[in-house]
Amino acid sequence: MTATTWNTDRPWRGIMVATTLPFREDLSVDHDAYAEHVAWLIANGCDGVVPNGSLGEYQTLTDQERAQVVRTAVEAAGDGARVMPGVAAYGSAQSRRWAEQAAEAGCGSVLLLPPNTYRADAAAVRAHYTEVARVGIPVVAYNNPFDTKVDLTPDLLARLHGDGSIVAVKEFSGDVRRAYELAELAPGLDLLVGADDVLLELAVAGAVGWIAGYPNAFPASCATLYRAAVAGDLDTALPLYKSLHSLLRWDSKTEFVQSIKLSMDIAGRPGGPTRPPRHPLTGAVEAAVRTATEKAVADGHR
Repeated sequence: MTATTWNTDRPWRGIMVATTLPFREDLSVDHDAYAEHVAWLIANGCDGVVPNGSLGEYQTLTDQERAQVVRTAVEAAGDGARVMPGVAAYGSAQSRRWAEQAAEAGCGSVLLLPPNTYRADAAAVRAHYTEVARVGIPVVAYNNPFDTKVDLTPDLLARLHGDGSIVAVKEFSGDVRRAYELAELAPGLDLLVGADDVLLELAVAGAVGWIAGYPNAFPASCATLYRAAVAGDLDTALPLYKSLHSLLRWDSKTEFVQSIKLSMDIAGRPGGPTRPPRHPLTGAVEAAVRTATEKAVADGHR
């Protein structure tokens, strides 16, 4: 078993899909379609799922919907260890309650943003992660300085790991140089690719997992790409990466939810509408996503 293979001891490793959430025409959650999607992803080579992240539009869900999404994912995955719910919230106490709900549902880990209601300093960030880690479920930090305005630098991540608060980090800064500094400062902390369009660069730098967006539309091709990348098989990985990159880069753009859902629609998956304030893509953005997706389909990606 390689270091990058999913297993119940480290269930945050491997290719974990940040799942989109299907809505009906009236924008109610279609839990049946979501269950089918989770099972389909795992059947097509993905290791697990990450519900209630930004791609899952968690900010627009009621508490009841959010809790049911986790339960649906666990049942559909067939093994709660394969489910890593997002537990971001406005307050640390609320994030802790979501972590408790995930643990009660049998999940293997949780994904936690730093405080995002204000620009928390290092002490506040450490207290936040310490509070949630008290639940006892493994915590994966999520570094997204663009949206949270709080940057989990390698130094701060090393402190969080030293505190015993986190087991891994979803790195979304886009700065691939951080992988090497992080390995020096916290060699026991698992690095997970957090943005689809730097997959190959971070895999080469030692990432042991990918919290991924575009496998929602093309799981088999993305799984092949990931496994070749972490194995250092560049003869396989590089052509795949180049072929998919015009799509993967949409995972890092403002319209990433609508983009991935549109790609799913074109690929025959339950993408569907988004809840406000997100609106359907139009104009040049829609055309670009549609063209890249149609090319991927024509190239045989699935």
